[in-house]
Amino acid sequence: MAKASAPSTELEVGGRTVRISNPDRVYFPEPGHTKLDLANYYLAVGDGIVNALRERPCMLHRYPEGITGEKVHQKRLPRGAPEWMETVQVYFPRFGRTADELCVTELAQVIWAVQMSTVEFHPWNSRRADVEKPDEWRIDLDPGDDCAFDTVRRVAVVAHEVLDELGATGFPKTTGGGGLHVYVRIRPEHGFQDVRRAALAFAREVERRTPDDAETTWWRKDRDPAKVFVDFNQNARDHTIACAYSVRGTPQATVSAPLTWDEVPDCEPGDFTVATMPERYGRLGDLHAGIDEEVFDIAPLLQWAERDEAEGEEAPPEED
Repeated sequence: MAKASAPSTELEVGGRTVRISNPDRVYFPEPGHTKLDLANYYLAVGDGIVNALRERPCMLHRYPEGITGEKVHQKRLPRGAPEWMETVQVYFPRFGRTADELCVTELAQVIWAVQMSTVEFHPWNSRRADVEKPDEWRIDLDPGDDCAFDTVRRVAVVAHEVLDELGATGFPKTTGGGGLHVYVRIRPEHGFQDVRRAALAFAREVERRTPDDAETTWWRKDRDPAKVFVDFNQNARDHTIACAYSVRGTPQATVSAPLTWDEVPDCEPGDFTVATMPERYGRLGDLHAGIDEEVFDIAPLLQWAERDEAEGEEAPPEED
């Protein structure tokens, strides 16, 4: 419930008061969604967004003037944060610097980030207990410029088949753009390099089974624009993608929406927006709520990686 105190609004969130300045500022001109609409959306999917972000270093994509203005990629927690905001320090070897990134543990922290003009939340695939050991394997089905969404859906079905054969439980979602993501919870026992190798081995298996639709070609210039790139590199250190329930900076305010596998063959990304997701969430709840209970050991994928490397598959360039 919002309490008016023009030109600001106060939201009561889990026992904390978060002030929203300029609540009527329009962030999404086409549907007319305001800053307050954005905050109310995140309140509506509160348990889901916190589950997706919990204890992960998180990059914020901020739009101080709305999505038609400048986009700010913010690693460090913005200044002026209240004492109850939490952070985790991460190190960037390329630059020899550290950053104290947002580390969400409660919904009020998400809403405060919205107050600071955050639209999108992009967390790491590791948690603050050990930021160097991922606990989330991310399968990113990234369509080329000429790739139809039908193709993305077909590749997702094949990815699901491979996951089933491995005994891994995948949790699919739309990206909020033109692709699909699948998340798999894994044991935090391996570094980023091994998780990336495992992801590449899986991607190659998907490519083998659907060569007309999927590819793992490393260099963008060499890819077929009509195919889906199974982007294993989203598992590299400090690579982040929009989490489940994150709004995207698109004209229609689309959302990265969790799906059931039964929905994947017929889903349409444009169906999931700031306007439509609250009702869906109220009806279905958090479709990713059980992800922490479905932990997969990537050892079989590392064996696939060793097999592929022994057979001469070319390794992608090393990340910095």
